[in-house]
Amino acid sequence: MVYIYLMQSKKDNLWYTGATRDLKKRFKEHNDGKVKATRDRRPFVLIYYEACLNEHDAFTREKYLKSGMGKRYLKNRLKRFLSLTG
Repeated sequence: MVYIYLMQSKKDNLWYTGATRDLKKRFKEHNDGKVKATRDRRPFVLIYYEACLNEHDAFTREKYLKSGMGKRYLKNRLKRFLSLTG
């Protein structure tokens, strides 16, 4: 399985979307500062993930979720969560 995940920074409340085969390990790497792109935005909370059977599908989905329409989808999907944290 390949996971597409969405994390929210507790520091600036911004989102980060990524994909990985090992979600637990990758999430820990983000919070341990081992990922250059997110190092300065720690700590993170995992707020959403999806699983795909292959990398092609996962990376296509990741690209979509990073687009304007994908961000709207996620905001709609997570609106109850967002109202609690907003």
